[in-house]
Amino acid sequence: EIAEVTGVQTCALPICRTVGTSIAMAFALRAVHAIAAAPAFRATARVARRAALVQTRAMADEAAEDGPSPVELVDVRVGKVLKAYKHPEADKLYIEEIDVGEEEPRQICSGLVPFMSAEDIEGQNVIVLANLKSRNLAGVPSHGMILCASDESHENVELLVCPEGAVPGERVKFGAWESEQSAPHSENQMKKKKTWEKVAPDLKTTADCVAAYKGAEMVTSAGPVKCKSLANALIG
Repeated sequence: EIAEVTGVQTCALPICRTVGTSIAMAFALRAVHAIAAAPAFRATARVARRAALVQTRAMADEAAEDGPSPVELVDVRVGKVLKAYKHPEADKLYIEEIDVGEEEPRQICSGLVPFMSAEDIEGQNVIVLANLKSRNLAGVPSHGMILCASDESHENVELLVCPEGAVPGERVKFGAWESEQSAPHSENQMKKKKTWEKVAPDLKTTADCVAAYKGAEMVTSAGPVKCKSLANALIG
């Protein structure tokens, strides 16, 4: 009996050792697989984070595209030139006093001396870019810019002129006069977001000398804005 029991015990020991070894190997293999899978998991997580970031940026870009056109954010107004005279310290500059619908006339300096006389400017209903920060030009404050048409060589320059009946201070529109219009950028926003720099390259005159942005005509309550003779010209 002892021998039989001993025999059973003797036979059972190798089996236990074998089972124990198998279990240990199984745990070891699981650990190896877990370690091997960790970099792949981290890589997958990185890819997911990047995809989410790309999607967020795309949504932000889409939202930006759905916002108002840059041309709606510039404050382009009808201005009546009350007075124009040469700058005392700069040969190429005029100083203009312009009614843009505010309590006091705007003082604007423009480099138009080589292209026209002061008499050509005075009394005209011109187009003024009004939401620019004031700056000193040869010691004289200038708050805004008169928009003109010019050929590519900049040898010929003409005023953009509003039709009779346009009201000083009214904002011009691009397209139909009845269309809605967004509030313009502040002077600080204009500078920070470079709004004018986004608009200017697409401002041109048509074959009929009408000022336009990407083909949409610049209009006032009295009709479209034109220059005298420069067709397909740059505006600035």
